[in-house]
Amino acid sequence: MKLRHLLASLVLALPAFADTQLPPNARVAIIGDSITEQKLYSRFIETYLLGCTGRKDIKVFQFGWSGETAQGFSGRLENDLSVFKPTVATTCYGMNDGRYVPYDPSIGANYEKWMRLVLEGLKKVGVTNIVAGSPGAVDTRWFVKTSATADQYNDSLAHLRDIDKKLAAEYHTAFANVHDEMIDAMAAAKARLGADYDVGGRDGVHPGPNGQLLMAAAFLKGLGLDGHIGDITVDMKGASAGSDGHSVKGSNGVAEIESIKWPFFLEPEMRKITAFCKFNEELNRYTLRVKNLSTAKAKITWGTNSKEYTREQLASGINLAAEFDKSPLDNSFIQLVIAVNAKQAYETPMIKGMITNFRNFANDAKADPEFAAALNTLKQKMISRQEKLDAEARAKLVPVKHTIKVEPLN
Repeated sequence: MKLRHLLASLVLALPAFADTQLPPNARVAIIGDSITEQKLYSRFIETYLLGCTGRKDIKVFQFGWSGETAQGFSGRLENDLSVFKPTVATTCYGMNDGRYVPYDPSIGANYEKWMRLVLEGLKKVGVTNIVAGSPGAVDTRWFVKTSATADQYNDSLAHLRDIDKKLAAEYHTAFANVHDEMIDAMAAAKARLGADYDVGGRDGVHPGPNGQLLMAAAFLKGLGLDGHIGDITVDMKGASAGSDGHSVKGSNGVAEIESIKWPFFLEPEMRKITAFCKFNEELNRYTLRVKNLSTAKAKITWGTNSKEYTREQLASGINLAAEFDKSPLDNSFIQLVIAVNAKQAYETPMIKGMITNFRNFANDAKADPEFAAALNTLKQKMISRQEKLDAEARAKLVPVKHTIKVEPLN
């Protein structure tokens, strides 16, 4: 009986990330083609993991490469990942693998062959948690190729999505359905905003921030994030309170908060697409609940912005991240974005300009210890620079003070 109680207590003591793909001290490699190299969805993932979870143990490195296929990455996998030694990886291939033509079984067979080698290669170098992502989607208005229509190519990408899903099940990895995340939101957005509203980018292939937010959402869900940023409770007759990551003081309608978990900052184009997807509902919930409100309505002031809600709405809870276009935490998040941008901007030339080319000198390094030492010195210098930029980004993760005020309205 004592052993049973001990086991039960151990289960209860497990950290909140036990069911995610992000174990303690996770090192996340974001891998893909030019869409990854755009450093948008990769930036969104990294800033989310750092700013929204309250965890400082996660590190991220983006390995995007313009024009790449699964075959291309398989050739550089072991060499390039050696500078980061990831334990977690997300993959996003298929856009170039589909060759921009209508689907043919030979395309699928080739893609499956190389994605198998990618998944096996990742496991070989010590990646224990993998999110196999499907390719995204091309824009139904702006994709223009003489070899395939947008509908034909999205059908081809859907076939490759199914291959990724099958391989994820076979290799016991997580799966990110990037394709459907984009297709569903694109159809809904264009139905309301018009066909010219691009979700897949004006070249039809490379999405802007709106489409890349959808991509990030698919991967964040694949990584097992539950979207809970925080809960704040304001009691009109008592003390205010907050969930983990939010230190709350105040009473009688005022909450003075210090947060280490921040709502995800949405730029205007990103916020627009949230009307056609469930990003805020599934991944960006910062909920305010008001107890013991005696009037039918109340004004909520968060920072410098105010909105009115009914007693019923406030009792059940409102998602501040969705309801307020601006928040007093935005500036801190923006500073984190700037620092992550600088880090990821260095990672691209570090890999493409230097590290990947070390493969060309493998025989020289084996034959000449001095030459090998010189290459290693260069490698360590670049790793040191990347780690410095990473540290500068983490330095932005400080508690932010802000206030929520509830004023009853007659």
